[in-house]
Amino acid sequence: MSKLQAFEPYLRKWQAEPDGEPISTPSSCLLPVTVDGRAGMIKLARPIEEQLGGAVMEWWGGYGAAPVYARDPQTGALLMARAMGSKHLLRMALSGADDEATQIVCQTIAQLHEKRIEPGPKGLYSLDRSFESLAPMAVREGDLLATCHAIATELLSSQRERVVLHGDAHHSNILDFSERGWLAIDPKGVIGERYYDYVNVLCNPDLPTCVEPARFERQLDLVCTHAKLHRTRLLQWVMAHAGLSAAWFLEDGEREKADTELLVARLAKSQLGLD
Repeated sequence: MSKLQAFEPYLRKWQAEPDGEPISTPSSCLLPVTVDGRAGMIKLARPIEEQLGGAVMEWWGGYGAAPVYARDPQTGALLMARAMGSKHLLRMALSGADDEATQIVCQTIAQLHEKRIEPGPKGLYSLDRSFESLAPMAVREGDLLATCHAIATELLSSQRERVVLHGDAHHSNILDFSERGWLAIDPKGVIGERYYDYVNVLCNPDLPTCVEPARFERQLDLVCTHAKLHRTRLLQWVMAHAGLSAAWFLEDGEREKADTELLVARLAKSQLGLD
């Protein structure tokens, strides 16, 4: 079977040419292409939330997110611009430019949250659904995870400033598009409180420094300043998300990664004065 077989209908439909090898992720198949001389990427998403994310990308219209050149509404297949810049926010955060990376993340999220003329795509699901894994794991583990679940329950029942969220706005989902600037990819098709999109600056499991108390406090202050967020409520959302992320890792049998996320939850808990 050809590695390009799944992409062939879209290569023909969109008159695109392969420009690299297919890439497989847990949720999607991707193929670098060129179309009308432009660098593009075809994305074939498997889970429904990833397909909904494609509708969100199209709705964002290239403002704060990668431009969408074409989308198949039946399958959710997406043809979008491909990031060709050389910078990466995760590398910046680990090589002395953490503050700059945080500012870029905040600026990008703010663009995504700006009100559009057209209403958001239909069928987006509530943020509550994203937290379904936390309750059973909180019962099993108790202790800090139970506290995270209690805080998450309160936050989810009292959401404010609800927007179409990115849902996974970490350092590797905001890319360098050269002259277009920094743009987001891979949203999840979620509606909820805008605070939630900022938590991954502090909770990103791919960022080893996220468990350092001094780094945590500094980036917390920067996010609150740039995004105009209330410190206490952001800390609560950090605890909620860190608990959720730990629950996901525990579901996958990755106890060490779960413990790292719980270290972030402990930092937030300490800042909240709950120790």
